[in-house]
Amino acid sequence: MSAASPLPPAVGFPLALTAGLAIPVQGRINGALGLRLDDSLAAALISFGTGLVLMIVITLVLPRARAGARQILPSVRERRFPPYYIAAGAIGAFFVFSQSLTIGLLGVALFTVAAVMGQSLSGILVDRAGIGPGGRRAATPTRVIGVALTVLSVVWAVSPRFGAAGEVSGWLLPVLLPIAAGVLLSFQQAMNGTASVHYGTPLAATLMNFIAGTLVLLPAWLIKVAVAGAADPLPTQWWYYLGGPMGCIFIGLGALLVRSLGVLLTGLCMIGGQLIGSLALDLVFPAPGTIVAFATVAGTLLTLGAIVLTTLPWPRRSLLPPGRP
Repeated sequence: MSAASPLPPAVGFPLALTAGLAIPVQGRINGALGLRLDDSLAAALISFGTGLVLMIVITLVLPRARAGARQILPSVRERRFPPYYIAAGAIGAFFVFSQSLTIGLLGVALFTVAAVMGQSLSGILVDRAGIGPGGRRAATPTRVIGVALTVLSVVWAVSPRFGAAGEVSGWLLPVLLPIAAGVLLSFQQAMNGTASVHYGTPLAATLMNFIAGTLVLLPAWLIKVAVAGAADPLPTQWWYYLGGPMGCIFIGLGALLVRSLGVLLTGLCMIGGQLIGSLALDLVFPAPGTIVAFATVAGTLLTLGAIVLTTLPWPRRSLLPPGRP
């Protein structure tokens, strides 16, 4: 993967959807591993650890990845971008932490809606501020309407599962955590994309993400072990350890695509891919008690339509021109 030049939308959109497909696969694997170990934090650490091992192997094998890794220290030392960008992986660790802490209370549906809401709203602001490598992108009416329609479509798609959330009073405060995690995801993509341009490849940015995430999760897990004891023995089935490679796919592609599509469109396309992937998993490998409702299919299709709407040009002046308050 090269960060040398932007990709055309005809290539970028399918790649972003593909990146989104990896997210529910990773979630299903990490969720199953967390249940097997009876320790969600250990499952998250294993996911980051296996991803880190894979990225180290890729860096050692591929010349472009090695060249990108050699640019990490000079980029930080010469302040080609803010030094804290190398800690973008900590946001991924926070997202995984918010999953393990709140999904049991909120349910997958409400967690998804909260995270999508945060990511969609922050994506349009991050693009407008020009934080990502693609520069400033105006918040045109079509983009604003597309974001609103995307959130409503996701709500409709996951609405059959809202029963798991329980009473409003029980989730009103905890829902703020996945909203915050979703908001931060847009900044993570912008930080990774900017770093990738200076490294020359998103592979180096992906490597740094797994290093930072592992460094956050490892001490947290050690503290948990000291307080509550170790998790159950590791499973022998190989597929439990594919969560990390799935993370490599969507982090690496996200870092590559934000320069071409912008933070907002990259995030929305990945959300669309996430819904498609979740629907495919429910149809091909359904979890116990899974029912595919009309709202799930229709909401997923409407989400894709909302993403297309967001890409359309607006002939008049934008609602929030870049650089203007």
